[in-house]
Amino acid sequence: MLITASYKKKLSILILVNKDSFSHFTDQELLDRFYDNHNNDWLGILLERYILLLFGVCMKYLKNEDEAKDSVQQIFLKAITELHKYKVSYFRSWIYTVARNHCLMHLRDRQGKIPAPIDENLAASDEDSDQFNQLEKDQLLELMTNSLSELNQEQNQCLILFYLEKKSYLEITENTGFTMMQVKSHIQNGKRNLKILLDKKINKTHKH
Repeated sequence: MLITASYKKKLSILILVNKDSFSHFTDQELLDRFYDNHNNDWLGILLERYILLLFGVCMKYLKNEDEAKDSVQQIFLKAITELHKYKVSYFRSWIYTVARNHCLMHLRDRQGKIPAPIDENLAASDEDSDQFNQLEKDQLLELMTNSLSELNQEQNQCLILFYLEKKSYLEITENTGFTMMQVKSHIQNGKRNLKILLDKKINKTHKH
C-alpha cells in the first residue's frame, strides 16, 4: 500500500491535535467519544499515544528504520479505516495485533513467503523463555509509551522528533519554533523525566 503525500499530510494533522486537555482520558473513553460522533480528532489523540509502541513493534519485525516508520503510518491509516467500520473493546491489544499482522504481511511480500506465526497462547514448549522475554519487551515498550505521553507537550514533542524521527537540533528548532537552548533543555529534561516515570512504572509492575 503506497502512502501518498496527501495521506501523509492528513495523518500529520490528525496526530498534532493538542492532547494535553485529554491526557486523563482512558483509551476506552476516547474510543467512546469517537463512536459517539465519529470525529477523527479523538482517534488522533488515541493513536498518538501509541507511536513509540508501534514503532518498536515494527522495528522488532522489520529490522529497518525507514520501513518501520512507513509501517506506523500505514497502521494508523488502517486503524482509522477499520475503527469507522466496527467497534473495538480492547484497543491496546487490537492495535498491537494490527501492527504485528501488518509486519508479517510486509515480510511475506519482501521474502516471498509467510513467516511462522507467533504463538499467542504461550504454550509450554522449548520456546517459552524466548516468548516470555518478548512479552517483557512488549510490556516495556508499552510502559515507555505511557510514560512519554505523561511528559509535558514540549518535552514529548522534542523527544519524538529527536529520537524517533532522527531530527537534528537545528531541524527541531525549525519545526517547533523553540530556540536551540530550549530544544536542548526539553530533550535533557524529557530524558530525565521519562526515566523517572518509567522506573516508577517498572517498580510498580514488579511489585504486582
